[in-house]
Amino acid sequence: MEENWEELEKSIKGCKKCKLCLQRTNIVFGCGNKNADIMLIGEGPGADEDREAVPFVGKAGQLMNKAFEGLGIDREKVYIANIVKCRPPQNRVPEADEAEACLNYLRNQVILVKPKIIVLLGSTALKNILGKEYGITSSRGKWIEQKGILYLPTWHPAALLRDENKKIEFWKDLKSVITKYKELNANKN
Repeated sequence: MEENWEELEKSIKGCKKCKLCLQRTNIVFGCGNKNADIMLIGEGPGADEDREAVPFVGKAGQLMNKAFEGLGIDREKVYIANIVKCRPPQNRVPEADEAEACLNYLRNQVILVKPKIIVLLGSTALKNILGKEYGITSSRGKWIEQKGILYLPTWHPAALLRDENKKIEFWKDLKSVITKYKELNANKN
């Protein structure tokens, strides 16, 4: 594990740990506040993210940004990363070996950020972080605590583009994150 952000970012440059490196334009490392109390973890970059080297800038990210704006969440105050740092072909779900190749980078990001809350966006994030036994449909909206971090699984913003009905649950889940964050800060004082 790297001790600081500079070392971590340097360690991932030119990564060739899996076949996703063969077609990438950019490594999509992460963005936001590197000392955030709230971290969001998605699946992997899409075409827009691969081009811009920033997570969640495509249609799903724009939808997430609208939810953030509506709830008063400043995107610059949270930290956003993905399970894999390179775009899977045709935006397919990352394969197990691809996710495994990137997980230490993500674990290192979590160690450096030290978030109190991690929002798991979709099944891929949920299963790779908390375990294969979890399912997004049954776990969505339920708080799970592990190793001093509170996790909240919710729908991936791309799922909202496919099923409008999930938008209400996604909104409720983000509201729950804000409430929990306020509770944690109130208990600090």
